[in-house]
Amino acid sequence: MSHQTVIVLDFGGQYNQLIARRVRECGVYCEVRPYTTPLSTLKAMEPIGIIFTGGPNSVYLEDSPQADPEIFTLGVPILGICYGCQLMAHQLGGRVTAAQDDSAREYGKTVTYFDGNCKLFRGLPETGITWMSHGDYMEKVPEGFALTAHSDACPNVAIADEARRFYGVQFHPEVDHTQHGVDMIRNFLYEACHATGDWTMEDYKRTAVAALREKIGDGKVLLALSGGVDSSVAAALLAEAVGEQLTCVFVDHGLMRKDEGDEVEAAFSQWAMNFLRVDAEDRFLAKLAGVSDPERKRKIIGEEFIRVFEEAAKKVGAVEFLAQGTIYPDVIESGTGNAAVIKSHHNVGGLPDHVDFKEIVEPLRSLFKDEVRQLGRELGLPEYLVMRQPFPGPGLAIRVIGDVTKDKLDTLREADAIFREEIVRAGLERDMDQYFAVLTNMRSVGVMGDGRTYDHTLALRSVTTSDFMTADWSRIPYEILDKVSVRIVNEVKGINRIVYDITSKPPATIEWE
Repeated sequence: MSHQTVIVLDFGGQYNQLIARRVRECGVYCEVRPYTTPLSTLKAMEPIGIIFTGGPNSVYLEDSPQADPEIFTLGVPILGICYGCQLMAHQLGGRVTAAQDDSAREYGKTVTYFDGNCKLFRGLPETGITWMSHGDYMEKVPEGFALTAHSDACPNVAIADEARRFYGVQFHPEVDHTQHGVDMIRNFLYEACHATGDWTMEDYKRTAVAALREKIGDGKVLLALSGGVDSSVAAALLAEAVGEQLTCVFVDHGLMRKDEGDEVEAAFSQWAMNFLRVDAEDRFLAKLAGVSDPERKRKIIGEEFIRVFEEAAKKVGAVEFLAQGTIYPDVIESGTGNAAVIKSHHNVGGLPDHVDFKEIVEPLRSLFKDEVRQLGRELGLPEYLVMRQPFPGPGLAIRVIGDVTKDKLDTLREADAIFREEIVRAGLERDMDQYFAVLTNMRSVGVMGDGRTYDHTLALRSVTTSDFMTADWSRIPYEILDKVSVRIVNEVKGINRIVYDITSKPPATIEWE
């Protein structure tokens, strides 16, 4: 079955996959393609619309990414976001320059005023908050374009040529910080591109199962099963596609939360699949001994994961495919195209050069976390698995700042369990999307039992988010934080100070490492 398609043309920004997520959220299929994609390829996809993404460059520089000028002759609606907006202006006869003073540069939340006659803002409030991130300025807009939004500092926050259905915004409508941003994208899709909304997760499941059967054939598949949402959904999808050809390997690397290894085994050992638990705690801790750099930790863990799987594969026999629960945020934060590397994920940037499998299968690579959950429901997974809180592949190794030891891991496990227990007791677990403890490498002086202590500082982190690409810190009631702090200091040896992280993403990431 074919679908209406929107192309997200990637110019190297960090939110590019999030734009795609928003388009799919609106019920429209889309694909992300690099800006270097030949125009003939783009035409062959018969898109109903094209979105130019943001990017870190300045459009007027000689080596900056440019679109093929012929793209503007396709007769297809185009939406330019941030760099994409400036690129459209630059290539169609406008003029973009570096802002001459700080007032023309805009970063962060900005009060913005919209023209409701523009299709992009039809039916939306005339005033709202947008998320700005630009240091360049459209000094002159192209002929045929009208100014359709402004801020107190900038007269041309948004531009539109309704006749050609070209639209540009200097802000990022795809992020949560922009009010009604998704509605603006929806207006572009349905008002300008005349989308019908023919993309559903039910259809994705059907096409994904068919694609997996075609790729794998009668081969055997080995899946890294952590028990988290991503690997659980990947397991269910693969099980539906290839059944007993699938072997799920749970690597107990000693970096799990308290009692989690036993819980994973109990949850999955009864499934109609081959399940193998590998006890590799000593092996991983030996590899991580003395390593403090977070990137090295991730790469060490990634390579060791692969080696453990290779050994497991030999026990299973004749395994051709390694499956992973990689999702879009893993890919984008590990760096793609011109995008910068934020951090390598153990199942993306941490893969070794040589992998002893015919091919790596990543059936969730194009999905965001909430889409993965939707797919899980389509596959009939129980709600407690579908809504399980995210847990990083490297486990507690990246929640112990500095070098990793078993003593530190045990300390963190106990503290983290208390934090999570009190959040559940307070009935707040559904009000936040990820919450955990971090054992910092900072020690501080304290007083316990009339004696001086010099112990670890523990950080608590909790965020709310819809997509895990942006996030805000959770406003946990003081009395709950007080109860958590008192319990941890009294019940967990080696911790004498508790701090709470009140940083959003961006500028921080959700994890500390």
